[in-house]
Amino acid sequence: MMFFRFYKQGSRTPGLVLALACIALTFLACGPRTNAPVTAPPASTPRDGVTGSDARPADLSYRLSRHLALGNPSGANENDPDNYLIVRKQYALSYNDDAGHANWVSWNLREDDLGVVERGQFAPDFSLPGGFTIVTPRDYTGSGYDRGHLCPSGDRTATVEDNDATFLMTNIIPQAPGNNQGPWKQLEDESREMARTGLNLYIIAGGAGSKRSIARGKIKVPAVMWKIIVVLPGNQQAPEGVSEATRVIAVRIPNNNRVRNRDWRNFRVSPRQIEEETGYRFLTTIPAGIREVLVQRVDTQ
Repeated sequence: MMFFRFYKQGSRTPGLVLALACIALTFLACGPRTNAPVTAPPASTPRDGVTGSDARPADLSYRLSRHLALGNPSGANENDPDNYLIVRKQYALSYNDDAGHANWVSWNLREDDLGVVERGQFAPDFSLPGGFTIVTPRDYTGSGYDRGHLCPSGDRTATVEDNDATFLMTNIIPQAPGNNQGPWKQLEDESREMARTGLNLYIIAGGAGSKRSIARGKIKVPAVMWKIIVVLPGNQQAPEGVSEATRVIAVRIPNNNRVRNRDWRNFRVSPRQIEEETGYRFLTTIPAGIREVLVQRVDTQ
C-alpha cells in the first residue's frame, strides 16, 4: 500500500512508481512465505481458546442485546475513549480509558446463566482499540485493592467462555476488600438466589468519584460502588415487562474496608440518587411515567 500512498501524496513520477510496484508484487508472488501474518493478540488466555473477538459485533441486533434492554445510561459509543461501548455475549459496558476501568457494566441474569464452571484467570483485554492503555492483572498487585468484578464470575458459570469473559480486565474495578467481600458479595449472592428461583434480573453496576489511584496513576480508585437491579418474573422481559410495581434495588456502598460487616440493605438508595452522582440516566427504554416512579423509589423488600 505504500506506493499508492506515495502516488496520492503528489508524486510527479507515476511511471517510476508503477514500475516499482510491479517489481514488488512480482517478488511477493514468487518469493517464499517464511513468516506468518501478523495478527492482534487475543483478548485473553482463556481455558478453551476463546478470545474477545466478539467484543465489537457488527450485527446491530446483537448490539441491542438483552444486556442493554433498559438503555445505555451514559450514551456510550465507539468514538469516546472515556465512554467506549463494548458489547459481548456476556455483558455490555462503557469503558473509561483515562480511569483504567469501566464506567459501568450492564448484564441480564437468568437461571440458565448459572452452572458449575470453575473460576477462570484474570487477563488483559487486548480487544481494546490501538492507543488505549492496557490494564494487566499485575497492575493491582500490592495495591491493597481487590480485582473486583462488576459482572461477577458467579453470574456466568454456564460455560467456560462466559466465565472467562468476566475475567477480562475491562470488567474489573479496584474494590476495597471490605466492600468486595462484604455487602457487595452479599448482594451478588442474593441476586443469584433470585435467579435460581426463576426470576429475571437486569443489573447495572459501576463506581463513582475518585480520590486516589493505583499502578502509578494508571487506574483510578472509585470512592463508592453502586448497583441497580430490576427484578422481573421469569416469564417477563425488559423493557415490556416493567411496570410501576416492578421491584428495583439500588445500592450505593462506600469503597472502603469499614463496610465489611454491614448488611447490603443498609446502603439502599433511589436510582435517582445514583443518577445525580454519576450524571447517567437509567431505565430509559421504559415509558417516562413509569421510569419516573421507579427512579425515585427506595427498595424496602
